[in-house]
Amino acid sequence: MIASMTSRGEVLQHLEVFLRENIGTFLKKVEDSWQPSDFLPDSRLDNFFDEVKALRERAKELSYDLLAVLIGDTITEEALPNYEAWFHQLDNLNRDPNNGWAQWIRGWTAEENRHGDLLNRYLYLCGRVNMREFEISTQYLIADGFDLGTAHDPYRAFVYTSYQEAATNLSHRRVGTLARKAGDGALSKLCGMIAGDESRHARVYQTFVEKIFEVDPSEMMLAFEDMMRKKIVMPAHYMRELGVEMGKTFGHFTDAAQRLGVYTSQDYTDILEGLINTWKIDQVTGLNGQAEKARDYIMALPARLRRVADRMPVPKLEYKFKWIE
Repeated sequence: MIASMTSRGEVLQHLEVFLRENIGTFLKKVEDSWQPSDFLPDSRLDNFFDEVKALRERAKELSYDLLAVLIGDTITEEALPNYEAWFHQLDNLNRDPNNGWAQWIRGWTAEENRHGDLLNRYLYLCGRVNMREFEISTQYLIADGFDLGTAHDPYRAFVYTSYQEAATNLSHRRVGTLARKAGDGALSKLCGMIAGDESRHARVYQTFVEKIFEVDPSEMMLAFEDMMRKKIVMPAHYMRELGVEMGKTFGHFTDAAQRLGVYTSQDYTDILEGLINTWKIDQVTGLNGQAEKARDYIMALPARLRRVADRMPVPKLEYKFKWIE
């Protein structure tokens, strides 16, 4: 612990130097990055319509729940303007254009922006989606915003992003696996590329938290505890369709994901255990009394969550989404 660091601003400035030095490993160069057009039919070519027809034929084999989860994932990715705006509201983050934090936020946003573009185009071409209803849900989600429980605190925000990026990696990867089993290898590949980005982003955010634990362990532990007491909610938790109450559609979306095994309450706990191990919570030193109690709560939480998850039935009620024809 660096004793002279008494504020989040000082800690983030210290971390900014580390971020600037490693930005080349945290982000991929644009010229080395994949782009959505790499995985979709090329409209310039004479065989474009044949490729679209083949895509549509493969998409027919996707189950209703799988298509619903894919659409929900896409809406989540399309709400990127909210996520970037959320970062810019965090306290003590120096956003000078040449600052490491500004470079990370812009670069992360640019990489994430490809995800919604790629999935949106796939859904448009597959012929099974009411795109207007889908677009309405996307506009609602951006307009409605979200409350992630982080206030303007970067420590809490980095706990959130460490968790959420790990969850989206898992969701996209499993959708890809199910798509491959259904015979859509092309969809599986594009989901895998998105999952790869999410996995890398999760590691970066987890590294931020790891570095903060080194210099401000008590405050970081208290932020971790606070986020876990509130429970991590996904950024699309206000998702809705036209004429549907805010948040109700998200509940049906998560039911479908749980039925498929794409993302379950057990996965939520698995991610928590992964973060506890990654951050070596049991070995953190220099904690004050309050932070020691916070650690005790965090260490005991996975067992408690598993007991609750074991009693939760898999949702059986299927829902007719307006997105799907």
